[in-house]
Amino acid sequence: MDAHEIRNSYLAFLEKNGHTVIDRAPLVPRGDTSTLFNGSGMQSLLPFLLGEEHPAGKRLVDSQPCVRAQDIDDVGDNRHTTFFEMLGNWSLGDYFKETQIRQFFTFLVDVVGLDPENVYVTCFIGDPANGIPRDDEAAGIWQQVFAERGISNGIAEIGSQADGDARGVKPGERIFFYDGGENWWSRGGSLEGTPIGDPCGPDSEVFYDFGADKQDASYGLAHPASDGGQFMEIGNQVFMQYRRLEDGSFEELARRNVDFGGGLERIAAASLGSDDVFRISLLWPIIESLQALTRRRYEDETAAMRIIADHLRGATFLAVDGVRPSNKEQGYVMRRLLRRAIRLALSLGLSENFFSVVVPVIADLYADDYPEVAAQRDEVIAVLVKEENAFRRTLDGGLQTLADWEGEIITGQDVFRLSDTYGFPKELSVEEARRLGITVSDDWEDAFAASLEEQRARSRGATRLGAAGLPGGGAS
Repeated sequence: MDAHEIRNSYLAFLEKNGHTVIDRAPLVPRGDTSTLFNGSGMQSLLPFLLGEEHPAGKRLVDSQPCVRAQDIDDVGDNRHTTFFEMLGNWSLGDYFKETQIRQFFTFLVDVVGLDPENVYVTCFIGDPANGIPRDDEAAGIWQQVFAERGISNGIAEIGSQADGDARGVKPGERIFFYDGGENWWSRGGSLEGTPIGDPCGPDSEVFYDFGADKQDASYGLAHPASDGGQFMEIGNQVFMQYRRLEDGSFEELARRNVDFGGGLERIAAASLGSDDVFRISLLWPIIESLQALTRRRYEDETAAMRIIADHLRGATFLAVDGVRPSNKEQGYVMRRLLRRAIRLALSLGLSENFFSVVVPVIADLYADDYPEVAAQRDEVIAVLVKEENAFRRTLDGGLQTLADWEGEIITGQDVFRLSDTYGFPKELSVEEARRLGITVSDDWEDAFAASLEEQRARSRGATRLGAAGLPGGGAS
């Protein structure tokens, strides 16, 4: 199956199982100023996970586009993207562990066609100090599911990721217990970091094994939660059954919920038998367009092409949802994605505008499944091309300034100058400097912030003088 087929088959499969297909949430959260972007499928559903009744019922399903700007530095490897789609289904006080585990496994094996021998799972090892038991229920269900397929179903108690790096996977093991840093879901990222009042609980993650030849030995021995490359997480089933109290303890929720999220791009990669998500149907056409434009091969320019493809895809969807390049909040992240893509295109010899060629490819990949993309296609292209034109007018000057500093140590004041004069996002200046072998001072962020505050103070003073009708209204 290609990614389009997987998305549509998932929605149809869950709908047949009694779920209501709900509309996706916009990338910019409505009424939630705590975060810039929707970074998961459950984010917009939090009130319903806390007990509010959803108008569509107790069983919900969707495919939610997400942006995680915090992953930007990881993009360039074979699995990380700042923009991705999360297949999600929820049970709001209806079914629980057995139904969820069985329906996801059935979808992966019988609908998508993944080899069940390559599927591995993890469960929560428990936390006696907080009165939370080991999740033997989920592990037992998984044992039955694998046994019914004639597959090994041995259990391993790993504990932490570091423990796993040391011991690896023993013959016959398929179900792995990890601690609250791995197999506990909360918005704080771990059991100990669970925010007060939040729904939370043990999770059961599902991984695909791409083979021992994909393991990077520098990460230690391979196991599901390792970073070595052999295993890739493709889905996470969160069993929300607790809430953290003011005193730090946990209580059982009156209504238990299921929150499932599966990475569309990663499931599609598993379907291809490739550990490279950029070869799936939602990304490879973008790579092909870059190969044609640059006349260079993906195999030779892998990281740069991955980053450009990811960043332009993310910026395209941000534009669809009304974000415009700016120097604030969501617009700043969008601008950084676009300008980073342009800078990397230069490294591929692409010195002329190319958004007008690549962005239509991206829009057309989503037009059939997301009508809003088709409806705004021309406007989105125009927005991104305008930003490209504006940045290219100053790009050469900024890069030349950086090159002139070769052999020096650049400071936060220098980074601010590049931002103020050439419109370089501060992170882009630091990335490019390091790429050129230029040392960046350790305190550059503090110095940058000080320079920015000085400029704002000058601006505030000028505004006050101008408002009073006194000389100095045009000062900068």
